[in-house]
Amino acid sequence: MKIADQIVLVTGGARGVGAAAVRAFAREGARVIINWRASGEAANALAAEIGDRAVALQADVTDRAAVDALVAAAQGHFGAPVTTVVNNALDYSFNGDARSQMTDIGWDELAAQFSTVVRGALNTIQATAPGMAAGKFGRVINIGTNLFQNPVVPYHDYTAAKAALLSLTRTAAGDLGPDGITVNMISGGLLRTTDASAATPDAVFDLIAGMTPLRSVTTPEEFADAALFFASPWSRAVTGQNLVVDGGLVRD
Repeated sequence: MKIADQIVLVTGGARGVGAAAVRAFAREGARVIINWRASGEAANALAAEIGDRAVALQADVTDRAAVDALVAAAQGHFGAPVTTVVNNALDYSFNGDARSQMTDIGWDELAAQFSTVVRGALNTIQATAPGMAAGKFGRVINIGTNLFQNPVVPYHDYTAAKAALLSLTRTAAGDLGPDGITVNMISGGLLRTTDASAATPDAVFDLIAGMTPLRSVTTPEEFADAALFFASPWSRAVTGQNLVVDGGLVRD
């Protein structure tokens, strides 16, 4: 299925990487659902910017009933099931100086990240898979991180949750593949700049840029464009994979 024929749900789609993904898919002609939990003003403004091919719908992705209602509302709005999901929802601030240390981090901090990152993805996959299976086409694109390959800053809670999401990506690919549904991940590093990375000092951005072959820090727009590959016909034989999009910083 061409991207222009797809109906794409982007969780956490009002800001940062999510908003960049919404704009990338809309640019290619897709219809997009901008999911938001607390950023209603930004979500509605983005939908208005795109026009009739976008709708902003509120739901907490950790709440399965809310996700079911979101998916039903999206199908009612566009008259067809969701074909593509970008699991991007996140509630985190990257601040190395303020992060919890291994000696004092509480399980509640890890549980909070697992709830948003893993439970959220599980809820959206389960809610959309029946519609995808009925059409024998589906694309699930999970947003990961290069930190579980190169943990230069030990964000224990965030990194553990994203590593679990990679495992879910690969196991889900095995179960859903027979129904024509692919499940993949794109993993970035520090992005310049999102709300989550706003607390990062300029010196850190410059240091990362100097370590990459491209001598630059990846932007949200560059990162979001990689999601188009996994949604496109060009990736129809690719599933269960993790593509690192960080300017070449991590190469294994």
